[in-house]
Amino acid sequence: MKQVTIKNDHLILMVLDYGAVIQKLMLKNSDGTYSNVVVGHEFPSDYLDDELYLGACVGRYAGRIGKEFTLDRETYQLPNDHGVHLHGGREGFSKKYWKFEEVHYGENPYVKLSYESSHLEEGYPGNLKTTVTYALKGKNLRIIFEAVTDRATVVNLTNHSYFKLDDEASINDYRLQLNCSHFLETKPNLLPTGKAYLTEGSSKDFTKEKSIGDERLDTPFVVDMNSPVVAKCSSPKSGISMEVATNQVGMVVYTPSNFGAICFETQNLPDAPNHKNFPNCVLRPKEKYRNISEFRFSTN
Repeated sequence: MKQVTIKNDHLILMVLDYGAVIQKLMLKNSDGTYSNVVVGHEFPSDYLDDELYLGACVGRYAGRIGKEFTLDRETYQLPNDHGVHLHGGREGFSKKYWKFEEVHYGENPYVKLSYESSHLEEGYPGNLKTTVTYALKGKNLRIIFEAVTDRATVVNLTNHSYFKLDDEASINDYRLQLNCSHFLETKPNLLPTGKAYLTEGSSKDFTKEKSIGDERLDTPFVVDMNSPVVAKCSSPKSGISMEVATNQVGMVVYTPSNFGAICFETQNLPDAPNHKNFPNCVLRPKEKYRNISEFRFSTN
């Protein structure tokens, strides 16, 4: 397992080739000390047994999708548990060794990794070449996914970092604001029904900043595309704040019940191949998939 570290005056980023994992993201505090703002394993080998997708890049289709989908009149079966195919299958992109393509250590450092997924890997059609670039600029981490294919396929990629803004066991005191006026209705297995509801007035209403409290989320939100920032989150205890910006139409916000952290999975909508009213997720030859998301930090 290989590891690369890049840094600037504000951030230190440690990346593994396994799963293109963000192992650590160290933010410089106002007193010169550093705080790791993501949850990760201390030893790279521990990721081989990780089932939480800690810091990993997930695909070929991130999130939940049904056990099959039809594309150009051909139906493709996907490995699934009780009808749900999660984060790319039994061994999705999060369990693959990526290749370090480029590492730039100078001003505005970045690291670029690639993975080539073969035709019918985990049931998906087409040979897909994917790259992910992690770039640091100031106190911002930019994540860029790109992909090309040799035949029509479906693509939905995201990074699955769990952000932790202080050393508390709970995120109840975190302040959260989401520029997402709708969320998807889901079945008990968390697959979407195809319907979207207004967040205003619901338990998932974070359109105005408030404490997370006891609310736990595993919720696909529809991003308000006219908003330059889709999420804001902060810890009153540490004084660390973060903003999320993305060109994606959806964002799954996930707050695990067994430890204090929060995920912002910027992506297309879950199970989009099986809902004609959801945004297109089909990638065809000569097209390029491009997911750009930015995580912006500040400290008091």
